[in-house]
Amino acid sequence: MKQVVSKEVEKNLYGLTYPAMLELCEEIGEKPYRAMQIMKWVYHKGASSIDDMTDISKKTREKLKSRLVLELPKVLLDKPSNDGTHKWLIQLESGNAIEMVFIPEDDRGTLCVSSQVGCALECSFCSTARQGFNRNLSTAEIVGQVMLAKRLLGEYEGDVQQSQNRRVTNVVLMGMGEPLLNFTNVTQAIDIMLNDYGFGLSKRRVTLSTSGVVPALYRLKEVSDVSLAISLHAPYDTLRNELVPINKKYPLAELLEACKAYITESSAYRKITWEYVMLKDVNDREEDAFALAKLIKDIPGKVNLIPFNPFPNSGYECSSMNRINRFREILQRQGVVTTVRKTRGEDIDAACGQLAGRVNDRTKRTKTTNS
Repeated sequence: MKQVVSKEVEKNLYGLTYPAMLELCEEIGEKPYRAMQIMKWVYHKGASSIDDMTDISKKTREKLKSRLVLELPKVLLDKPSNDGTHKWLIQLESGNAIEMVFIPEDDRGTLCVSSQVGCALECSFCSTARQGFNRNLSTAEIVGQVMLAKRLLGEYEGDVQQSQNRRVTNVVLMGMGEPLLNFTNVTQAIDIMLNDYGFGLSKRRVTLSTSGVVPALYRLKEVSDVSLAISLHAPYDTLRNELVPINKKYPLAELLEACKAYITESSAYRKITWEYVMLKDVNDREEDAFALAKLIKDIPGKVNLIPFNPFPNSGYECSSMNRINRFREILQRQGVVTTVRKTRGEDIDAACGQLAGRVNDRTKRTKTTNS
């Protein structure tokens, strides 16, 4: 992926992809191998400043410092959960704050990162949507969350461990915001996550979750082949219009066609994860399960049923476990691989749909909601 840096160079080194680093090195008169060397210092060795790059000449380091900084966001709040989940409130400029969550499991450690300050999509069951929207995060702010978490988890030599001694093995863009509405910065951040000189994560271990911005889905398959999760939540347009309002612009038929294109024109292993929040007496009837199975039967993937995580004045309740299990049973009998997401971090408001952060709302939605 081409990232142009010659005119408006990204000031934070965490925002530069490998191609952008190559271009920068050429501009300052350095040989191409220097880009690899710099990125390895940052992402493999965890250098916290340009001066830490001791096998790079002082003259070169000075040239880099004249163009770049190496800055991570600040932690405002550090909240561990009883189940091992960890949530951090991250300070951004202009008084905004975002949330990221680390979920340790037996065989992996999953980091949920944000892509926007707030969210503009107004999904009715999501706490983030109630906060309004301020702006997109930069590439450096997205990558910075991953680096910050790795440092807090003590992954680099010399770091002071502030959480469980676990490693970030998976990254999901499921935090605050709609990733595909911040397309360029998100895809550049993904490029750094996947690059061998960056974090070096497998494509199967980076997942982008979207509510269904159809044109951006077609663009995504041209530049990346990360795992894809679709926030579906309803098998009919009428209901999805209420739960996920972007459906009014890109209805289910269009969304499914884009998903098919993403699958068929990519690596053979790629499948869709269909996210489906379970809302009592809203989308959890037996006929909803049959309709969902019919809707997605021709697209390789699996359904992830998500017990609704309550927040104040949401207007929704979680389906009973009996009904969730019955829903899963119907899907499985229809040949659909189905899992039920284990709720993690609920005691610290870190579960799915609960992230809120601190948003200076530019949409004035919060004032309208509270009036």
